[in-house]
Amino acid sequence: MKRLLALLATCATVLGLTALTGPQAAAATGCTAEYTISSQWQDGFQAAVKVTNLGAPVSGWKLTFTMPDAGQKVVQGWNAAWSQSGSTVTAAGVDWNGTLATGAAADMGFVGSFTHANPPPTAFALNGVACTGSVGEPPAGSDDGTPLDVNGQLHVCGVNLCNRYDRPIQLRGMSTHGIQWFSACYDAASLDALANDWKSDLLRIAMYVQEDGYETDPAGFTRRVNELVDMAEARGMYALIDFHTLTPGDPNFNLERAKTFFASVAARNADKKNVIYEIANEPNGVSWAAVRNYAEQVIPVIRAADPDAVVIVGTRGWSSLGVSDGSDESEVVNSPVNATNIMYAFHFYAASHKDAYRAAVSRAAARLPLFVTEFGTVSATGGGAMDRASTTAWLDLLDQLKISYANWTYSDAPESSAAFRPGTCGGTDYSGSGVLTESGALLKERISTPDSFPTG
Repeated sequence: MKRLLALLATCATVLGLTALTGPQAAAATGCTAEYTISSQWQDGFQAAVKVTNLGAPVSGWKLTFTMPDAGQKVVQGWNAAWSQSGSTVTAAGVDWNGTLATGAAADMGFVGSFTHANPPPTAFALNGVACTGSVGEPPAGSDDGTPLDVNGQLHVCGVNLCNRYDRPIQLRGMSTHGIQWFSACYDAASLDALANDWKSDLLRIAMYVQEDGYETDPAGFTRRVNELVDMAEARGMYALIDFHTLTPGDPNFNLERAKTFFASVAARNADKKNVIYEIANEPNGVSWAAVRNYAEQVIPVIRAADPDAVVIVGTRGWSSLGVSDGSDESEVVNSPVNATNIMYAFHFYAASHKDAYRAAVSRAAARLPLFVTEFGTVSATGGGAMDRASTTAWLDLLDQLKISYANWTYSDAPESSAAFRPGTCGGTDYSGSGVLTESGALLKERISTPDSFPTG
């Protein structure tokens, strides 16, 4: 059974309470605390907690709250040092998140047990300052300006993609098909529609390496990628540069090409705030150790030119966190890439990948920063009937977990995963019901809803 219990409490004034921690701790002057149950079973549950500091910077912080039922216990937690005394639970910052700047948030989570009932906690306090607002109050946000205008340079904080205000955000957008085949789908008219009618936050630029792609004309494909980065930037969208390796599945086969390509695009786009790098699309037939080795050689090349951009690392089993290879997210959790400001890719196709894959994402999202850089509403072949129920379940889960996504594809390819009917590209209409496929209509409806990016 899955349910969502959100407790959002705000306190924006100094309450005059003293810190709970030692000499290095600072009293908080305002906070929000958000509590969410992501899953629940017969006698246990998994919960996420986010605390945001609204006052002066806080160091050595401790968040406390009260479990209303005597049978509620914290069993295991992450991203904080967890303890419980009676009904009082304490989550203390650890070395890497022990200081909260003004507007900064700490995301943490735990697995709990209960014997009678499982009501949401009460009496949240940050370093002794109560967070006492109303239940269900939405965070401050803004829809003024483009996604890029509002959020600026992105970065990874905890397990989230965060904006310049250090607030977790979710980007929703579309992926190109192979730019060597469908270049006509990515002109001024189509990108105007994507930004203005679809209200897309990002454009994923799928640059195949093989399959008549980059290896045939490195300079030409690099130039085309940079053109699309500029076009996305001009329309206020983020650009996700996808080094689309598929066959062969071992990204190390293209290691030198990757170094050359990313050295070039990172140097050229280093001053831009809209660029995200995806360094290996779908590793397959290869171990996680080999994928990690590739990432740890390519990421320094990007960092040498562009130290601030987010980098996304593909995962084993066609970027399934290893699930499609019979493994799971634990291999990444236990042996992460040795780099900072990175996220891990997850791909799914709704008609093929269902509950077991969703369960893996739910577990992994509490431990790893995830980005769904590619997904389809149909089968893993890119064809077949759209699975509306599974697609909706996936998108609801991603919205709940604030996981960003790009749909495959913003193209008129002759396959049911495409957003447009064949013959659409090169025209002027990219939004009307007459040109949209069933998949395109569903994605446009989901993406065009307001973002309400948090800014405070």
